[in-house]
Amino acid sequence: MNRREMLLVVGGAAVAAAAVSTGTSKPAQAQDMVMEPAVAGAPNAEWGAKADALMPALVETAQPPLALVRAVADTSSPLRWRMETEAPADSLAGRAFKKGDSFILDFGGHRTGHLAFRLETVGREPDAPARLRLTFGEVPSDVAEPLYPYQGVLSSAWLPDEVINVDYLPQSVHMPRRYAFRYVKVEVVDTSSGFSVRFEDVKAIALTSAKATPAPLPAKYSDLARRIDAVSLATLRDCMQTTFEDGPRRDQRLWVGDLRLQALANYATFKQNDLVKRCLYLFAAYRRQDGLVAACVYEKPKARYGGIHIVDYAALFNVALADYLEATGDEATARELWPVAKRQLEIIGQRINADGRYVDPGNVWIFIDWSRDLHKDAAIQGLLVFAHKRTLDLARKLGLEREVADYPVLIDRMTKAARAFWDAGAKAFVSGPGHQVSWASQAWMAIGGVLPARDCATALKTALASPTAVKPVTPYLYHYMAEALLDSGLDKEAKGLVESYWGGMVKAGADTFWEVYDPAQPLSSPYGDIHINSYCHAWSCTPTYFYRARGMVA
Repeated sequence: MNRREMLLVVGGAAVAAAAVSTGTSKPAQAQDMVMEPAVAGAPNAEWGAKADALMPALVETAQPPLALVRAVADTSSPLRWRMETEAPADSLAGRAFKKGDSFILDFGGHRTGHLAFRLETVGREPDAPARLRLTFGEVPSDVAEPLYPYQGVLSSAWLPDEVINVDYLPQSVHMPRRYAFRYVKVEVVDTSSGFSVRFEDVKAIALTSAKATPAPLPAKYSDLARRIDAVSLATLRDCMQTTFEDGPRRDQRLWVGDLRLQALANYATFKQNDLVKRCLYLFAAYRRQDGLVAACVYEKPKARYGGIHIVDYAALFNVALADYLEATGDEATARELWPVAKRQLEIIGQRINADGRYVDPGNVWIFIDWSRDLHKDAAIQGLLVFAHKRTLDLARKLGLEREVADYPVLIDRMTKAARAFWDAGAKAFVSGPGHQVSWASQAWMAIGGVLPARDCATALKTALASPTAVKPVTPYLYHYMAEALLDSGLDKEAKGLVESYWGGMVKAGADTFWEVYDPAQPLSSPYGDIHINSYCHAWSCTPTYFYRARGMVA
């Protein structure tokens, strides 16, 4: 069994993509690769009940389509297509459709929710069902290109299409499945030769637990910054369901890495802090047998252990808890969940050697980014220094510093080990036998504060200027690069990065920010097929945090 097959078996759909990057300092050897056991611990019923009590009500908003559109091939567009208006949306009810006909609706912006319509008939009394295929698109390519044959490694059941039979006509139809979409392509697969169908009262029913949209950025910000901020808000809004989902199109799960970034953006915008609290309790309630926080939690049909573990995500649970305390002042929750935070670094600390260096055993998942080429030893070292520092700060705020009395010495040792990755000749942190320079290494070492801000700034500038430095492919790591730039006093560079990267998606027509965006290869997918990519993804929502909480002015 090779590593890809092993990950498919052990981790399920979401982990399959980990095959694109081993995260180890050596190539994965297929035959001897064994993942750490994922055995669920007994759920903490009290914490599960607290999470249940914080279940938010969803706000429903009915929205009619704005236009009938057609997809036009456009080689200048990163996703190969653009939409052109064909007719006003209110013309739809006056048109009749028969076998082989189709149309595309544009709702004018992204939403998470349901589709409803009334199906009427034209001609003789209907003597057969109407069979329809509906394809839901976040971006034009979703409805412009055939979804099959599908080439991805994740389940094709995530593809956003349905074939339905409407047996008795006329009839009102409410699609029971929830989708993430701006566009809907409707194809009439069949009726009978004696009648056609008409579509009336078509509407999208958008769902979110966000209660109100924050005011736009003030006029002192550039038009591009205001647009980036608005798209950030839409991304977060549509991921705010009964948990902070990673993506409403695919996975629809609560992940630690996404949660931390969503929560930061939420504190500065929607301020639905009880939703953050609910998510923290879900992670705490459903852990591995030894207490390690799962990378994700399944919420439906009932909350349960996710069975997938990522080293950096477990460490970032602590950071998310510390962020929550800082944002809300809720000491009671932070104190109750403190033992969970403490346990994460106890488990991870078993891999930290006497010199303070985290040693990847080769059978754990270190994520950092989806980049195929990224060597992760330096990045995970910097991240773990950061997590230990934030956990120590959390303990101090809770008056529990004596429980981690060894942390100051350990952090010094880990910091010294981190500095060993510094290459004075390269003016950057390097990782692996090839002395790889990457954005990830510089970002996490800077966030970890392993060198003075001036030196970290030098390393970050080196990476930005280097044509051979390994760049991120996800907005997740781009966030941490921007965060590192701000931490190191490089506000101008952070502004430029946000405008070029997230602004690049806006200029490509994004209504919400994408799961994966590599400007050099915009059609890339870590899953083998762009039609399985999510185009509204939680870890992409943070430019609004930079503008509203970090004071970045554009």
